[in-house]
Amino acid sequence: MAEEDKGALAQRVIDAVNEIASISGYRSTIKRQYCNLARRLKLLTPLFEEIKDCRESMPEGTIGALASLLEALSAAKELLRFGTEGSKIYLVLEREQIMNKCHAVTSQLEQALSGISYENLDISDEVKEQAELILGQFRRAKGRVDLPDVELYEELLALYNQSSDTASDPAVLRRLAEKLELMKIVDLKQESLALHEMVCASGGDPGESIERLSMLLKKFKDFVQTENLDMDPPTSEKNVLPSSSGQSSVDNNQKTPVIPDDFRCPISLELMNDPVIVSTGQTYERSCIEKWLEAGHRTCPKTQQTLSSTTLTPNYVLRSLIAVWCEVNGIEPPKPPSSSRPTKTSSACLPAECAKIEFLLRKLASGNPEEQLSAAGEIRLLAKRNADNRVAIAEAGAIPFLVHLLLTPDSRIQEHAVTALLNLSICDENKGNIVSSGAVPGIVHVLRIGSMEARENAAATLFSLSVVDEYKVTIGASGAIPPLVLLLSEGSQRGKKDAATALFNLCIYQGNKGKAVRAGIVPTLMQLLTEPGGVMVDEALAVLAILASHTEGRAAIGAAKAVPVLVEFIRIGSPRNKENAAAVLVHLWAGDQHHLLEAKELGIMDPLVELAQNGTDRGKRKAAQLLERLNRFIEQQQEAQAQAKLSTSRRLRHRPRPRPSSSRRHRHRHRPKPRLRSRFRYSLRSRWGFRYRLRPRWGFRYRPRPRWRFRYRPRPRWRFRYRPRLRLMLMLSLQSRP
Repeated sequence: MAEEDKGALAQRVIDAVNEIASISGYRSTIKRQYCNLARRLKLLTPLFEEIKDCRESMPEGTIGALASLLEALSAAKELLRFGTEGSKIYLVLEREQIMNKCHAVTSQLEQALSGISYENLDISDEVKEQAELILGQFRRAKGRVDLPDVELYEELLALYNQSSDTASDPAVLRRLAEKLELMKIVDLKQESLALHEMVCASGGDPGESIERLSMLLKKFKDFVQTENLDMDPPTSEKNVLPSSSGQSSVDNNQKTPVIPDDFRCPISLELMNDPVIVSTGQTYERSCIEKWLEAGHRTCPKTQQTLSSTTLTPNYVLRSLIAVWCEVNGIEPPKPPSSSRPTKTSSACLPAECAKIEFLLRKLASGNPEEQLSAAGEIRLLAKRNADNRVAIAEAGAIPFLVHLLLTPDSRIQEHAVTALLNLSICDENKGNIVSSGAVPGIVHVLRIGSMEARENAAATLFSLSVVDEYKVTIGASGAIPPLVLLLSEGSQRGKKDAATALFNLCIYQGNKGKAVRAGIVPTLMQLLTEPGGVMVDEALAVLAILASHTEGRAAIGAAKAVPVLVEFIRIGSPRNKENAAAVLVHLWAGDQHHLLEAKELGIMDPLVELAQNGTDRGKRKAAQLLERLNRFIEQQQEAQAQAKLSTSRRLRHRPRPRPSSSRRHRHRHRPKPRLRSRFRYSLRSRWGFRYRLRPRWGFRYRPRPRWRFRYRPRPRWRFRYRPRLRLMLMLSLQSRP
């Protein structure tokens, strides 16, 4: 029986060593230490095989040493497996903890090997010498300290301690990504899975360190996607045209050609297979724009203009250009997808994943706060992992449980629940389930009283849901706009961006614009426009351009003295900022010419001419409208000045002559007033030669300008010559009467 136990123990040790020997692919940061450990253990295989075949009895001390060695091998196997499957970022940042574990395992192995009595075992001398040599290596390794890459650790630690809102240096990100071997999307996915396993091992409650590791991984992912560093071509590009020699025309060591931006779909950012044109003139992949239209949208995704029709016109020219580009770069031209598409997204999760989701749902329904916290945190990470998990979680019925958790007093549970809903809302099919489950009031509740991170994620969730036009009305009616404006004013940098994007989307609906203005959004936007640094300028101007089309919005913007700020952005802003500032001025000038006069005095003419010549397409249109109104206003001013000048000169030319003396005035007292020669006396000549006659109005006082008024001579003298004689005759006739 002892012999059987001895053989079984030795066989178990051999199996453990073989499992360790099969582990490979260690992370580059700890590859040397872990490879040395695995190599030493692999060299002990002949020793254990001879111990197994040994016919003599084994001392009790050796049997105990083998049992201790089996435990040490189990710890070594776990350590080495983490070195090949664990998080690369965690292995660098927690280097001291990893090295301590490695030294502890080495010490445990050395102690177990030292307990084996080689002299009392029937083994060959060569195996004995090899075992003693390996034991000496373990003793030296136990006291030796390997210096890791200090520069990598310091740079990664600085990036780890950096705020999530601070922009990172692309050169540093590239250097770190190369050292950590995170230059491909596949590597980033494996790193994400490693972090997920760490969260599962911690009980579903990710600590602050793991959350920050996730944010650090997101920076690497954004960098790789921005710099087009992913070497894995899309599905349509994996088939390479064979050359005449039978080899692939694109070598595996060569970099995949970068797809031109004009060949990418603005929605999916992938090479277009079947490009089509919408009514605004933009080109999209047919499957993507059809999915956009089926979701109820009636606007262009890129320009946000209303689509006059939903007709999709094939872009044959672009398709032929894509085919030529693929042929030049040795890529098989993409084939248009078949017309049959699944009507509904179905889950493709493994049975183990589905069972895990069911287990988490039972924990959510348990009523135990600790279990709810753990389950909500794990569902949050599962929903973030991939699209299949989002569909599976929603199909399992997790959304009502998460909605119920939004109203719990525990801020941590609220944060996990609202973030899980945010991740689930990425799938378009889940948006309707979230809104129909009554999640909007709960999200607004978290937005009002939750922690800062919970409020940020609540704002992002409202933005995700407001993509559907009908939900804009629901969210606006639930009272979400005032807390969003408050978050825009007092939130962190990330919170302000989330609130601004949510408000922009909500204010596309005309009924929400007045609510936002009454909530005090305009003073907050003006504060963001004038704050030093100008981090939120793009978002603030975009929201301001939306609000300017509303009557209350125009009044609030005018009262906030925004014209000088807008003129300054048109002068020195970015192309997008110039475009939005011009859009705001178009609405302001249409409502009040006082703003137009103010902008004219600030010298807006030259910046508008520059924008009309070198701006974006929308900026050119807005600048042309502003220039037209400005020129019309200047012409009106010039005509008014000319009219005033003409009236002044006419008054000076037609001023009355001095009044005659009293004797002369008495002499001409009975002179009759002359009649006008014509019905219209005065006339003006226009620039085209027509004569405009002015009709005299009642009460018009004619000046004594015409000289013919004074050409009348005194009455004929015969009227006065016979007057004394007539008077004498009259007196005589009166006297002769009885």
